[in-house]
Amino acid sequence: MTKKGKTLMMFATVSGNPTEKETEEITSLWQGSLFNANYDVQRFIVGSDRAIFMLRDGSYAWEIKDFLVSQDRCADVTLEGQVYPGKGGGGKEKNKTKQEKGKKKKEGDPKSRAAKEGSRAGNKREDL
Repeated sequence: MTKKGKTLMMFATVSGNPTEKETEEITSLWQGSLFNANYDVQRFIVGSDRAIFMLRDGSYAWEIKDFLVSQDRCADVTLEGQVYPGKGGGGKEKNKTKQEKGKKKKEGDPKSRAAKEGSRAGNKREDL
């Protein structure tokens, strides 16, 4: 209720590794359903599986979030920094992506150190 009259944005992720066109079609259906229920929502595609729903009146955000997470192809909904898992999302898939990101960071550290050590500035300091 504290968001009444304020514009609010929420992210929705489509499950199943869709193309951008599939995401466009699925989120268009969701937007149409919300429009038929008298919710003023604008939709913007921001990735091959992600869309932003912009609400003119943020007081309806929780009702719209509940609708989105109940959809079969909704992996998750992010509202004010909080991620809500959807009906179509698998919890195991999310954990794997978080673990992969952690591994990438660990692998990147030695490379960045090597790049810093081999930089020209480092060599000039040794010469001086």
